[in-house]
This record gives sequence, structure tokens and C-alpha cells, in this order.
Amino acid sequence: MEYTTLGRTGLTVSRLCLGTMNFGWQLGEADSHAILDRALAADVNFVDTADMYGARDYEGTSEQYIGSWFARTGRRDEVVLATKVYQPMSDRPTDRGLSARHVVMACEASLRRLRTDRIDLYQMHHVDRSTPWEEVWQAFDVLVQQGKVVYCGSSNFAGWHLAAAQAAADRRGSLGLVSEQLKYSLLTRHVELEVVPAAVELGIGLLPWSPLAQGLLSGALRKEREAAPGRTTTHAAPRVDEHRAVLERYERLCADVGLEPTTVALAWLLSRPGVTAPIIGPRTPDQLDLALKALDTVLDAETLARLDELFPPIGKGGPGPEAWAW
Repeated sequence: MEYTTLGRTGLTVSRLCLGTMNFGWQLGEADSHAILDRALAADVNFVDTADMYGARDYEGTSEQYIGSWFARTGRRDEVVLATKVYQPMSDRPTDRGLSARHVVMACEASLRRLRTDRIDLYQMHHVDRSTPWEEVWQAFDVLVQQGKVVYCGSSNFAGWHLAAAQAAADRRGSLGLVSEQLKYSLLTRHVELEVVPAAVELGIGLLPWSPLAQGLLSGALRKEREAAPGRTTTHAAPRVDEHRAVLERYERLCADVGLEPTTVALAWLLSRPGVTAPIIGPRTPDQLDLALKALDTVLDAETLARLDELFPPIGKGGPGPEAWAW
């Protein structure tokens, strides 16, 4: 296993993060526990969830499954545990967003479901345009002071959101944001314009979600060819036709270099500036094992150049604002 530090902190995390969005929605408790067992056996120490993942009537099922795994194994201290707050957790208008009230109450609820006394990385699942940063940081600072939260992060922020949030934290003398979860893959590179350079400048570690573009970069066309007639092989199937031409060239490139498409897509992300750990969401232990192979893969300059030809950067002049300002 490779490890790195999370953003500008001294916290050591594995270079792949186990995402658990499938827990509860696609996987039952036993299968979820099996994936956690395999991840820890492979020395993955970084686990990400959210209060709304796997929710059935706002029950927070993903967090519950992780909590029951902690109770069964006693391995809480081996895990850097990340969860999120923002999404609705009931029909009540106060039970959502980043108001100080909701942040504090949601944290308490997550701690109960996770059966732990602390959240290592508590992340804002989305920017809340109706709540001032001073209020948001007041709530997070209280949780940090109480020992219930160790580090704070964000998800789905624009570059200027990162700057505004960090400036508000600096005014309070708080550490502020140490990570940003962002939609980032070979097929989704727009974050390279401003989010990535802003995060790198501010020392905020990047945690790409959907690194395989909902399965499109995992060999979707090959799986389509190998599938039995009428069988759907991936939840990304409705999007395959939109990208079929470039995916055909991508899978040929992977075959040329003798690597699985999943391995190439993750290895490419691991080579990008500012990336701490892509978030993988395996539905089986075998899928987890395949993702882990990316850690032993270094793409050469020729392969990286061919990938840029297939999936061109959006900012041809470099990252923002240099791409358009001068």
C-alpha cells in the first residue's frame, strides 16, 4: 500500500479511499462488511461515507453498516473515517444544509450510527449558499473543540468557494478545509480549470469521486460485448453510446499497454497534481483487488500523452485564471 498525507496536514492516508455509497443501496450488511474486511487486509486505511448514503427513510444505512463493522471487529482506530453533512435527513426544513443547528445535530446522529466518538474528516457535502461562512465555521469549530471532529473538508465546491471558505476559517484562526471531494476523471476534467489549482494553492487535498465515470472507464465496451444478450452490465449503460467512439480508442490503448482500463483510469488520477486519493466504490472484493493494481502502475510519458489526445484538457492555456486572463 502507498500512503501520503492528506492535503497540508500530517495525517497519513492510503492513496486509495474506500467509498461506501453502495452500502445499503446495492449491498447488504454482510457484503458491505466483506468489502471492509478486504480493504483493511490490503492496508487501505481511508474510508468515506455520508449520512445520506444508503438511506431508507433517512436511516443512514451506510453509516450503520460501518458502525456495526466497527462493533464486530474493534478496528475503529485503524481507520481514517470520513463522512459528510448537508443533504436532507428528514422531511423537516431544519434537517438539511449547513446551518450551525443542523451541522451539530447531524454530527451527533452520524456518531451514533457509526458507533464512534469521533469523525476524522467531517465534510460539507455541498456549498450552502444561504448560510454565512462565519456560522458554518462556528459549528465546525465547536465540534473540533469537543473532540468529535478532527479535520474538516468539502465536496462539490467551486474554486472560489474553496477560497471563500478558507479565508473565513483563517479569520477565525481555524485550520479550515484540508480536503475537497470533486467529480474528476479522464472524462470529466473541467475541475482542472480552477478547482484543482485553487486546492493546490491552499494545500487542500483532492479526493476524486466517480474516478471511473460511473463505470465508463472500467472497460464498459468489452463488458457489453461479453454480456449475455439483453443483460445490462453497468448502471452507466445509457451513457455508453454518447462516448462510444472515444471509449473504443481508450480500450484499444489499454490493450496496447497491457493494462486493465480500471487500472489506467486510476493510475492517471494518481499522477495528477494535488490528488491525495481517488475514491473507489467496489461492489465486490474482486473489484477492490482490481482497483488496488493501480498503486503498482506508473504510466509513462507516451501513455499520458496519448490519454491527453483522447481526453483533452479543457483549459488549453493551463489552469485558471492564467488560461484566459493573459
